[in-house]
Amino acid sequence: MSQEKPIVYILRGDDSTRIEMLIARFKAELGDPSMASLNTSVLDGTTATIEDIRSAAFAMPFLTERRLVILSDALARIESKKSEEVLKFIDLLNGLPGSTALVLVVEDKQSYRRGEVNWEKLTAKHWLMKWVREAGSRAWVEDCAMPLAREMPGWIMRKAKELGGTFSQDGARKLAEYVGTQTLRATQEINKLLTYVKYDRSVTSEDVVLLTAQEQEGNIFELTDALGERDGSKALAQLGILLETDDALELSGMIHRQFRLLLQAREILDEGGDIRQIQQELHVLPFIAEKLTSQARQFSMAQLLAIYARLLAIDEAIKTGEMPGDVAFELFIAELTR
Repeated sequence: MSQEKPIVYILRGDDSTRIEMLIARFKAELGDPSMASLNTSVLDGTTATIEDIRSAAFAMPFLTERRLVILSDALARIESKKSEEVLKFIDLLNGLPGSTALVLVVEDKQSYRRGEVNWEKLTAKHWLMKWVREAGSRAWVEDCAMPLAREMPGWIMRKAKELGGTFSQDGARKLAEYVGTQTLRATQEINKLLTYVKYDRSVTSEDVVLLTAQEQEGNIFELTDALGERDGSKALAQLGILLETDDALELSGMIHRQFRLLLQAREILDEGGDIRQIQQELHVLPFIAEKLTSQARQFSMAQLLAIYARLLAIDEAIKTGEMPGDVAFELFIAELTR
């Protein structure tokens, strides 16, 4: 990193794989790994105070050009306080020395409504985005949103090439059906499949079915179907299968995204729309649009709004450690299917 580069790096989105890759790149730019470690501070935005951030950001780098300060969940504590805390944080951003690179990781999601793409948290009117526009070259924003479902086959093929292998188009489409838009899971599967073919040939759809299908017996669609049918036993069984391959927080994100899509699909249906409109407006593959249409009809709009609000509370409970993820989802299933 050099002083000509931005001082504040904002990584917004829900693609943890992309965010981790960028942070790894920032660390690599510090040079020798031992020096990078000495010159990197990682802070938790849910607990770090303005003074904690200031102390880390204003420390002088040791035998490198810059220090790297990473603030995860960057706005959690700041926005939970009074507006004075936001003003103090803006003052801190404005006064950062060129010897520091401050990385703000903001978990955010994109939503699609009537063909428009919007961020749920860092909208154009958000105070941090206003600061970005005023800061000019001092700030750098990278959108790290999960790829759209229709983009996943291409994403898989590019990732495979990056890892030194190749996927056939059919193989990429088949894997996309299994992993959805979960880039971390997709990366794990790509590595496994490339190892299986020894990087000597392209991964085919047959390879994907052979090595991945068994793990996908429990998937988010089957869980949602079970909830729509109010089948508690089936839903709990699917939950158990999903938790074998995904941690509770990742699963929370998957279920959250699924019900957000169902809300949008239900709205389109209530306004007289059909599968074709759902596919176009939600930017999903045809088979996903078909499943969303079928599942959205299992719930009323009021039910979906209530479920969505409950999922937000579950996500917060898991993140704060208030409740173990498996327990939270078991209670959620019990409430919805009783």
